[in-house]
Amino acid sequence: MKTEWPIRWDLLLRYRLIEIIAMWEGRLTTNHLCNTFGIGRQQASKDINNYIREHAPNNLEYDTRIKGYKPAPNFIPCFTAGSADEYLLLLHRNKELSDSIEQLDLQIANTAVIPIPNRHIQPEILRPIIQAARDNKRVEVDYVSLTKPDREGRIIVPHTLVFSGVRWHIRAYCEKNRDFRDFVLTRFRGEPELLEGEAPSIIDDTEWQTEVTIKLGPDPRLSKEQQAIIAYDYNMEDKQLHIHTKAALIKYQLQKLGVSSKHADDEPKAQQLVILNRDDIKDFLLA
Repeated sequence: MKTEWPIRWDLLLRYRLIEIIAMWEGRLTTNHLCNTFGIGRQQASKDINNYIREHAPNNLEYDTRIKGYKPAPNFIPCFTAGSADEYLLLLHRNKELSDSIEQLDLQIANTAVIPIPNRHIQPEILRPIIQAARDNKRVEVDYVSLTKPDREGRIIVPHTLVFSGVRWHIRAYCEKNRDFRDFVLTRFRGEPELLEGEAPSIIDDTEWQTEVTIKLGPDPRLSKEQQAIIAYDYNMEDKQLHIHTKAALIKYQLQKLGVSSKHADDEPKAQQLVILNRDDIKDFLLA
């Protein structure tokens, strides 16, 4: 639908949030706008009604059962691209979106940001997984992996979406393997089905509940001068960098920093960092 431009920046952000939440979570309420932008319930309701009346009369339907708006069958985004990355990055940057950015006057030129390729994730796949995570429900899915490229049915209980810096996955209990695992969002196939029945919760995920500290330092094979440069790069104290994280996220933290989870075997100038407390966290490292 053609939209009359320009629209005030703050209103445009609220319209974008309306579309993203409705499309990917399947339930939009005034609380989403109130909590994100710090506006009152009356203003939030006005924004939703204006969105429907002036720009997308066929996009949202009020559902009394869920006490909120849901996307209509013929939902067509007007202010967003309809990409899963828009929702996932909204989660990743929710604090930034909560801040007021209307009055920023940035004059920085010659800046380049390396984009991450968009991942192909359909709303029909992501929406029930998010609902299951929100409501602690079991969900039946088809999943593929590099070791098992054919579809394999699984029943999982998701609890948290995680961004590794490159791709998104869901942390979930797998009934087949009887433990908590990570499932890459782009590897789900078909349409997940929500199931009833008792389900483990995030409290039962021992590795998620376990807080650990990774201690990193310059590769000792480097010269003293080179080690000093690396220590300064990472703002180390006594040539040590301490990173506090969850045991379940150690491998992603190390990958993001380019640190080998195995014993140092790369060229030291390329590797730069090594794990100093390997024995303390060895049970959580990649095999």
